[in-house]
Amino acid sequence: MLERKKDELLIEERIRTIIEEYGADPSSFEGELVKQIMETGLRLLDEGHDIGQLKMINRSMKEMRYAYRIFNEYKEGPCISIFGSARTPTDHPDYIAAREFSASIARHGWMCITGAADGIMKASMEGPDKGRSFGLSIRLPFEPDSNTVIEGDPKLIVFRYFFTRKLMFMSHASALAAFPGGFGTLDETFEMLTLMQTGKANIIPIVLIEGVGGAYWQRWAYYITENLLENHLISPHDERFFYIAPSVDSAVEHVLKFYSRYHSSRYVKELLVIRMLTPLSNEQIKILNQKYRSIIASGVITATPPLPGENDHLDLPRIFFHHTRRDFAKLRMLIDDINDFK
Repeated sequence: MLERKKDELLIEERIRTIIEEYGADPSSFEGELVKQIMETGLRLLDEGHDIGQLKMINRSMKEMRYAYRIFNEYKEGPCISIFGSARTPTDHPDYIAAREFSASIARHGWMCITGAADGIMKASMEGPDKGRSFGLSIRLPFEPDSNTVIEGDPKLIVFRYFFTRKLMFMSHASALAAFPGGFGTLDETFEMLTLMQTGKANIIPIVLIEGVGGAYWQRWAYYITENLLENHLISPHDERFFYIAPSVDSAVEHVLKFYSRYHSSRYVKELLVIRMLTPLSNEQIKILNQKYRSIIASGVITATPPLPGENDHLDLPRIFFHHTRRDFAKLRMLIDDINDFK
């Protein structure tokens, strides 16, 4: 046991030396994370994993590394992920609405993330100026890797696995728009709703859109109400996570309003810090304390300068409170109230 521990310390030191030789600081936080990744890789050799498992770990890590690198090269504005069917024809009202929506949101400085197939995905790339879209393709035997709009673009990323592709859709999106689609569209939409409901993703606006005369989302909402809400499988406030837009213009307005004062949020240990573009008055903070007492674990909502441990957006005003880390739909409602305050 002692010899094993000694060997592990020697290997750890060798890993630190490799990181240093690579030109990085092994004592930095980034260096420590890479060291842990390398140690995890070495442990795979001792734990009896089969070839299939090792291939999946290797390929998924390569996919994530490459995709993150591409996204990091293009930070020209916030991103919105757009979902919808690959089967929607070009003359369908949903196709036209997707093209109009993506063009409108792009004019406000947003970049569009969508799949690289045809249908709604192609329409969402036709709307923005060329170069304002990311295409996340999934390798399937019955589909080409890309449509004609994104073909050859450096922001086209081809994935083997759905879960790494969905991670990129979710982790880079400051908003989500969903158009009518099949299993894949509903899977992606429900995943984002689940992540927000459970506090595993930042709260962002989700708009559900379709072309003139459609009833897809109304029927979907009926299912949600009659089967989930009426059977107490979700909370009444959970319906606040999504917005069924009556028009393309209202969908764009909903996304923009979400960020009209609210900027972002993060946890500093047990405290939730909400950053804003403009400060709240004492009276407005008092209203939030009265209305959202049920999601405050202790203390009160308070205006604050940046907390120790924060290292970004230090110039923005903020509030913080000890969040219960439950009832996240009420947190969405709190954000709405922050934006509604005059």
